[in-house]
Amino acid sequence: MKKYRVTPTTEGRQHLSDLIAIGKAAALKLAHARVLLQADSAPGGPAWTDPRIAEAVEISVATVERVRRRFVEPGLDAALGRKKQDRPSRTRKRDGRAEARLIALACSAPPEGRAEWTMRLLADRLVELGIGDAVSDETVRRTLKKTRSSRG
Repeated sequence: MKKYRVTPTTEGRQHLSDLIAIGKAAALKLAHARVLLQADSAPGGPAWTDPRIAEAVEISVATVERVRRRFVEPGLDAALGRKKQDRPSRTRKRDGRAEARLIALACSAPPEGRAEWTMRLLADRLVELGIGDAVSDETVRRTLKKTRSSRG
């Protein structure tokens, strides 16, 4: 007997069927909806085995097991989507103030003898101002690319 028995409510079953019929959702969400419908062990439900579901939906058996578990523990919405990250992959090195200082610096007049700011000049000036121990020109480029304002 399965540890995680999928028995959606009538509304939940209808929601899954509608989701698949419309077909306007992410592929992962549609695949998980198919898994849940085929794993339905309520009276009259297909109650397929995990290997059979995996073969029909073209995903791994482990994924079928995870979808079952997420349906039973957190619920239908958690089973249909991706798991949210517990924390960001990397912490940000620069906060909003540092980015604002960079943008203000980029919009200011260039240093004496220069026609315009370069990424390297901006990075060096940020270090001089004490905004960071070391700032790469690539960090400056990515930060400026995020802004919609024009430096020209």
